Amino acid sequence: MMCSSGEDEVPQPARDRWPLVAAMGLVVFMATLDTSAVAVALPAMERDFGVRTAATQWVVLGYLLPLVAVTLPAGRWLDRVGARPALVALVGGFTLAGLAAGAAPGLAWLVAARVVQGAFAGTLFALIPLITTRAVRSGRVARATSLVMTLGPLGAVSGPALGGLIVQAWGWPGIFYVNGPLGVLVVAVALAQLAPAGPLRPPTRDLLAECAVLAVATGSLLLGFSLAAGRGPGWLALSLAAAPPLLLWTRMDASRPARALVRTPGVTGPLLLVLLNAVAVALVEFLAPFYLQRELGLSAAAAGTAILAFPAGMMLAGPLGGLLADRWSASRTVGLGVLVGGLGAALMIPLDPAWSPADLSWRLAVTGAGTGLSTGPNFAMLMLNAPGEAHGTAGAAQSLARQLGFSLGPALATTAWALSGYALSGMRGGMALAAAASVVALLVHWRTGRSSSPAAAPADRRVRRPPVSPKRC
Repeated sequence: MMCSSGEDEVPQPARDRWPLVAAMGLVVFMATLDTSAVAVALPAMERDFGVRTAATQWVVLGYLLPLVAVTLPAGRWLDRVGARPALVALVGGFTLAGLAAGAAPGLAWLVAARVVQGAFAGTLFALIPLITTRAVRSGRVARATSLVMTLGPLGAVSGPALGGLIVQAWGWPGIFYVNGPLGVLVVAVALAQLAPAGPLRPPTRDLLAECAVLAVATGSLLLGFSLAAGRGPGWLALSLAAAPPLLLWTRMDASRPARALVRTPGVTGPLLLVLLNAVAVALVEFLAPFYLQRELGLSAAAAGTAILAFPAGMMLAGPLGGLLADRWSASRTVGLGVLVGGLGAALMIPLDPAWSPADLSWRLAVTGAGTGLSTGPNFAMLMLNAPGEAHGTAGAAQSLARQLGFSLGPALATTAWALSGYALSGMRGGMALAAAASVVALLVHWRTGRSSSPAAAPADRRVRRPPVSPKRC
């Protein structure tokens, strides 16, 4: 019987496909924009549909729950299909679901469209790392991943401001329509830059069962984190309901690829760093606006301007981190970034009421610079150390770790703040937790980073270019 290798026989690209890398950053931008911009539009939706605020919150949760639930199973599915048809189908589905959300005649329709859109977004987050690491030659992988991780967060940062402008000009449906031309652009780049190799298979029954089990688990976790951030730390108890379905998942045959991936040398460390970095960043981003507005008396607009120092530092340091990783060492660059980010968080612990906005902004810039230095190289280390037949699973695992970290951070910040009676000391405690998360990340990296071959050395040395997909007979 003859075997068909599909994409696994595609050699390392003869040229770097930077337009494809930029398109992957644009996809992350689209998906994160749909989270942050929608929050600004909730009051307008509440008025138009005549519903209460608690009901409109499901427009956000309806997107986040499937996004997290499908990410890990989607990675296993992506290990079996062609990258080009998967990207075209997923971006097309995400864009069409957004158009359906914009045309929603009622809240139920809108939430249903958001659930579908979140499922497509979760699968896209698993696909992006796989495509990014194969779009360029091995010596430029860290620069490619840094570019994606620099462009992508702009969606979260610009979402509130851009969403406000769109709602004011075209109403809340305009938020969902803006992704239409962006989706068309990404599909055009995919068709031009990706070879039409590999089929698009439907998900198997065991994969759908895995999605259902993980949906219950992640739904409990996210609801617990979200409600704790908005209504108090007591709601964290709801997260305990995730334990039984998670235990069931570990006993399912479908979880074997993910469990095998975690045991791969050089994979666990980067995944833990993704989680810890997301927790630290979420703690800082949650508390900074409250400090600026409640303690320093800034308006919401002025506070937002001061907080822009964080993404500015991240954007400036991101390309530098990719260059250092490819030319110097990915492992050392990650360690440097974690150290700088932790230093920035530690410098924010005092949160003096006599500070000016600039006093916080430069500390946020230091924290953002550390994040920019470490995120792309850590991403590259994970993908270069993962087995080639599990690249989709590896990309999904890092996306899941990031989403859980961004959900856990606000809950931890709320808990620290609430224990102090919502005093300034509680904010300082939250910043201390962010610094502690960075210290733990540094220790984890020190224990695991040195064994992260081949990415522990410059990416143009000792690089293992795994196949794109497993051989299929």
